[in-house]
Amino acid sequence: MAKIQVVAKTKLKKEKGFLYFIDKDGDVSRAEMSRAGRKKGKAKRKKVVKVGVKKESGYLYFIDGNGNVCRAKMARGRSASKKKKTTKRKVAKKKAVKKKTTKRKVAKKKKAVKKKAPAKKKKAAKKKAPAKKKKVAKKKAPAKKKKAAKKKPAKKRKR
Repeated sequence: MAKIQVVAKTKLKKEKGFLYFIDKDGDVSRAEMSRAGRKKGKAKRKKVVKVGVKKESGYLYFIDGNGNVCRAKMARGRSASKKKKTTKRKVAKKKAVKKKTTKRKVAKKKKAVKKKAPAKKKKAAKKKAPAKKKKVAKKKAPAKKKKAAKKKPAKKRKR
């Protein structure tokens, strides 16, 4: 963990819903956080405390919980001594289990049959018979069930 240095004591009291940061001038500024109810777009920034901290490269500047301006050295790469040593574990070898092989039926491929090219027709060719039209069977609509009505006796007609 990097050592934290207090650069300036401001005793700033943070309000909820705001993000506090060090701006490019080295002063403490705040902006409204993106939460429900905030309109979209760039949040307005407001300077809270003028400090005038001069930033050095390689350091991260922030405001701590007490409201002080602090800095910590940024992590750039890792040294060989800090890398975790990898330990090799012995893995128990499993016995190989022979699987039963099942014979699969091989589908026979059909040989492609080449079609013969149609013979050239002479100029005096026979007239082609008109193609027969296939009859299309019309689908009948399903019969609607009628309510059972009382049948009236049929009247006899006079002849």
